Amino acid sequence: MQRFALGYERLARMVMLIAVVHMAVLVHTICGLVAFGLFPSIGAAYTVYRQWLMSEDRSWGIRQTWSAFHAAWRADLRAANLFGWALAIPGLLLLWEYWFVQHNDLGQLGILASGVLLVANLAYLLMTCVGWAVRSHYAERTGWVIRMSASMVVARPLCSLFIVLLLAIICYAYYTWPGLAAALGISVPIFAIMASVYAWGGLPGMNAHGAQEQRARP
Repeated sequence: MQRFALGYERLARMVMLIAVVHMAVLVHTICGLVAFGLFPSIGAAYTVYRQWLMSEDRSWGIRQTWSAFHAAWRADLRAANLFGWALAIPGLLLLWEYWFVQHNDLGQLGILASGVLLVANLAYLLMTCVGWAVRSHYAERTGWVIRMSASMVVARPLCSLFIVLLLAIICYAYYTWPGLAAALGISVPIFAIMASVYAWGGLPGMNAHGAQEQRARP
């Protein structure tokens, strides 16, 4: 019974953490006028989850979670926007190309191009998801983070598989119960990505085995 009670408490605290991060994302995105607040909020969410996963004491309260998020958001306001837009612009171009091919009759070549662009969009989305997690752990330049993230997508297939599976489950749950999307937003997908990288990404200094890395963030 005691083990069940402890497990239930941990689950409740984890749900509270995700809910607080969701509210923090909304508030800080609005504070940044959306265009300048969204990417720092995404980066702060990844940072908070990284800190929580690496913490020996995971019994975080509302105040501690909010304070950690706000500090990460303020410290990363400019850099997160640069990183976010550097990834978003190519992603939007890929998405537009896929939309263009889908809505225009290009014959057999169009079918081939549609398949290639679909795979490219999915791979780029996966690399972007991993990129934010890598960036939250390493104080490196954007180019280095992108190269590291792209190599991880290929070199860590188990991590990539779990990210895809978890995101698919979350999308299905949000589609089936729209209230979940309103209540938890992007906080759950970010948590799932960060947990997958922590468990199966094999990043030195941030993994279940506790290996250390000199250039990892504190």
